[in-house]
Amino acid sequence: MKTLLAFGDSLTWGADPKTGLRHPRQHRWPEVLKAELGFQVDVLSDGLGGRTTCYDDHTGPACRNGARALSVALAVHMPLDLVVIMLGTNDLKPVHGGRAEAAFSGMRRLAEIVETFPYKPRSARPRLMLVAPPPCVTDDNGQVAGGRSIAESQRLAPLYRKLAAELGHDFFDAGSAASASPIDGVHMDIANTEALGRALSGPVADILG
Repeated sequence: MKTLLAFGDSLTWGADPKTGLRHPRQHRWPEVLKAELGFQVDVLSDGLGGRTTCYDDHTGPACRNGARALSVALAVHMPLDLVVIMLGTNDLKPVHGGRAEAAFSGMRRLAEIVETFPYKPRSARPRLMLVAPPPCVTDDNGQVAGGRSIAESQRLAPLYRKLAAELGHDFFDAGSAASASPIDGVHMDIANTEALGRALSGPVADILG
């Protein structure tokens, strides 16, 4: 059996833009991906609301620094065949600078962690897929949650594509398959989070062979 780690924020956790609660398990994109791939692939979901790539945010009830959490997740779940990281939306909050370059630098750091972690055995380094989250949109009030910039969110996909090509990793643009909900401008409704899981199934199947 192949094992995949889906590492992300509230988009991976499955936050419902309407209620702020969690989508039912079967509708979250990691679960949809697992169903699409079949019983030969185990998809482990590690999503935390507010998680950034590598920046501290002490306004939440848990550590939101992805760089701190990723090494723990790798240690807990190894051996892994593939790590899928979808982060960056929270890096666009003004408190973190509000620029796509912050997420770009953070994703580079996360890739470095995956590349250099002391796996057991050391030869069991997983493949890595960088996923650009769907761009933000204006909400029903003409705003974007958390003061994020739509223009900066649209810059994540080309920057992540460039980074993945430079480092020799895989890339997927979630915005090509799913959209943020206009309810809050950030999170995905059930239809879109399901669509993301289905869209990822082909590229992931190709990677896992």
